[in-house]
Amino acid sequence: MTAVVHTPRRDADLRATIVDIDWTAVATSLDARGYCVLPGLLSPEACATAIAAWDEPVFRKRIVMAHKGYGAGEYQYFAYPLPPLVATLREALYPPLVQIANGWWRALGRPEFPPTLAEFSSLCHAAEQCRPTPLLLRYEAGDFNCLHQDVYGALMFPLQAAILLSGPGQDFTGGEFVVTEQRPRMQSRVEVVPLGRGDAVIFAVRERPRPGPRGIHRVNMRHGVSPLHWGRRYTLGIIFHDAA
Repeated sequence: MTAVVHTPRRDADLRATIVDIDWTAVATSLDARGYCVLPGLLSPEACATAIAAWDEPVFRKRIVMAHKGYGAGEYQYFAYPLPPLVATLREALYPPLVQIANGWWRALGRPEFPPTLAEFSSLCHAAEQCRPTPLLLRYEAGDFNCLHQDVYGALMFPLQAAILLSGPGQDFTGGEFVVTEQRPRMQSRVEVVPLGRGDAVIFAVRERPRPGPRGIHRVNMRHGVSPLHWGRRYTLGIIFHDAA
């Protein structure tokens, strides 16, 4: 029996929590800064349950970051069928986020995304992107994640979520979530995003539109995690496009 369990009642509660989020404010923050924090999206119980999945047979692949030059630490990609908690997050976050994503893509003159995750997943699979990308990450003292973009194939959804499952100051210190914005003909802007246990950060996968003196232009975004000083830090990553 998998450690990532979610009863129907808890599933309904999580979906209701997501529906009740002020998505207009989320869109405003994403447009202005390329990210937005959703405080307390997961309960401490849900965070503990997600962490307990680390040693369960629910993953398709494990990556040691140092072997790939990605940083230091480990992460594991979930296999299909996704555990209920992960599937619920992916399914429930997609509808409000797709409205924001479509606004971005219209501004950049690109085709819009379908209204449901099932339809978008079908497009991914038709493009031979069939491997699930939600993942569980684990960092220990000295570990870090280099600045990067989670693209995985030609078909990409422009927004993703990362949920901090561990408690800053209690389970670990250091390990701040960092985003950078590469502005045209300017130096990059860096922001540290404070997160508490159960908080989610929604952020741009690769690029977003930004108004400028000559109209809308693209700015490239990257994200990473600074080195941990001590302890252990777990993060749940929710990515909507599948991998080739």
